[in-house]
Amino acid sequence: MTTDPVIHSGETRHLARSLRSWRALRRIKQEHAARLLGVSQPTLSRWENGRAAPDADEAQRLRQLLAARLDSAADHMLGRLVRQSREPVHLICDLTHRLLAASPLRQAQFHVPLGDLLGRALWRYASEDIVRAEGQLAERGWYEPAPPAISFDTGARHSDALSILPCHMRWVRLQLSDGSHVRLVESIDERPLPGLVAGSAGPAADQDPAPG
Repeated sequence: MTTDPVIHSGETRHLARSLRSWRALRRIKQEHAARLLGVSQPTLSRWENGRAAPDADEAQRLRQLLAARLDSAADHMLGRLVRQSREPVHLICDLTHRLLAASPLRQAQFHVPLGDLLGRALWRYASEDIVRAEGQLAERGWYEPAPPAISFDTGARHSDALSILPCHMRWVRLQLSDGSHVRLVESIDERPLPGLVAGSAGPAADQDPAPG
């Protein structure tokens, strides 16, 4: 099982910058946001103006506070489009990796009911190649305005909950109505493995991630 993703310096700076716009969209004052995060108002102010950065524990609390939720009508429509897609695609919160929506072809790779995975972080099921790509997000401009799509090849990873098939994977970062961000995950040119049946962990269940 893969541990929680490491918070990189680029993401930490992004979290601090994003906090101001998140507060403005939700009409939350600095003092109230500081109480939610368990820090002082001056500390939060220093984060927002770039004079200080949150430590690892504070950054984790920020991730939870800024986690993406499909609240507005537009956000619900995005989730609906993903669920109706004919491609193997799913939508996650960009910060917490919680599953928000999945297409039928993606659900076919799940070995448990969809309801068992919705709202849960999928990071624990990541392949080695996904972990490597996550660590390169900051240097590839992922947290900047209008970021580029991130594409890479991934090997297989199987577990009791889901299977990742060898494919070319593409990530696209989208902003929701409240300023939070989601990640659209698309698999391109998937290569099914012999003996693996959709909806079943198959004979390769719980194998270690394939090398890159």
